[in-house]
Amino acid sequence: MHITTILKRVHKLKGFVYGPPELIALEGAPILEIPLRPRRGSRGIDSGCGTRAAGYDRLPERRYEFIPFWGILVFLVYAPRRVACPQCGIKVERLPWTEGKSPITTRYAWFLADWAKLLAWSVVAARFRTSWHTVAGAVEGAVAWGRERLDLSGITAIGVDEIAWRKGHVYATVVYQINEGRKRLPWVGEHRKAKTLLRFFHWLDRERSAAIAFVASDMWKAYLKVIAKKIPHAIHVLDRFHLMQHMNKAIDQVRAEEAKQMKRRGLEPLLAHSRWCLLRHDHYLTGRQREKLVSLLPYNLRTVKAYLMKEEFHQFWDYVSNWWAGVFLDAWCRRAMLSKIEPVKRVARMLRGHRELILNWFRAKKEFSSGAVEGLNNKAKLSTKMAYGYGAFKTLDTVLYHRLGDLHQPHFTHEFF
Repeated sequence: MHITTILKRVHKLKGFVYGPPELIALEGAPILEIPLRPRRGSRGIDSGCGTRAAGYDRLPERRYEFIPFWGILVFLVYAPRRVACPQCGIKVERLPWTEGKSPITTRYAWFLADWAKLLAWSVVAARFRTSWHTVAGAVEGAVAWGRERLDLSGITAIGVDEIAWRKGHVYATVVYQINEGRKRLPWVGEHRKAKTLLRFFHWLDRERSAAIAFVASDMWKAYLKVIAKKIPHAIHVLDRFHLMQHMNKAIDQVRAEEAKQMKRRGLEPLLAHSRWCLLRHDHYLTGRQREKLVSLLPYNLRTVKAYLMKEEFHQFWDYVSNWWAGVFLDAWCRRAMLSKIEPVKRVARMLRGHRELILNWFRAKKEFSSGAVEGLNNKAKLSTKMAYGYGAFKTLDTVLYHRLGDLHQPHFTHEFF
């Protein structure tokens, strides 16, 4: 089967005819050039108004990069016509295989964009022997196409979080849709300020914001303030991931301080190599970590007391009734305040300050939480790592929308894998 026959089936161009391909032997990297010509009697389409018009003259030949065959670079070669449009005057014809003056074909751009979801842009560029800027342009075009057709209906549950995307505590705010059956990233904004999250609600508009019934977030004050203002009707959930994260930080601080005190007094270093056996959940402990934990529990250490209080708090998540969960929470906070362990007391004060938002976990029937948000955040962080540091926020949001936005793609008669 000839190459032109294959192209007619998988990349049919109405009004144009493929010519015989020519394999050009270059040093170390041959290329395949496939000429194109207008079908006899066909008229060109005005790139301005889109009407068909008679030809005026021809421009010099141009090469348009196509999807490689068998590792060989492929170019479509065509001399664009200029058409004489009665309305617009002399214009260059619209070409069905590319957009505007782009030197790459539309199919190749989508091919590169699909690979860029899986690999770093630099890797895609090296793999298909093109430039990083070509891959970046393909991804930007795919994101722009998908964002123009973004469906915002049915958003009833969202998760709000931040990710660090540059050194020096430079953050971006991400808002995820976490509905059952559909989890995606509809919006990302620069910084993690109250103004940033306000821009999301302005973008979503008042009617769609009113449809949000559940929201999950961490305890960042700027987010709490905006959420309370813009969607006060929604059940705002602070769930176990962030709370237990604060609990673990408190235990780690107690352990570090007590270990230093024991070292200064010349006591046996009981807490050496004990960090992860105290912070990890019991299910994830290795055999050696479990042995270390068992050896620590008989000692009357502040670290052990803090650890036991953390383990006791795990019972909180087993409740079904938010009322009984509140009774347990209040009792635990009272015991924590009497423990004389300052980091644990700080956690208790934090829990008391956010009591109602914490109990919303039960009011939401444990269906919506920032656990889903953290899963998406991990993918977002992986995307930033694969980029080896973005220089501009515009590049970051393009990558995040491309990989996590669940954007629509045009339907083609043939998919290139």
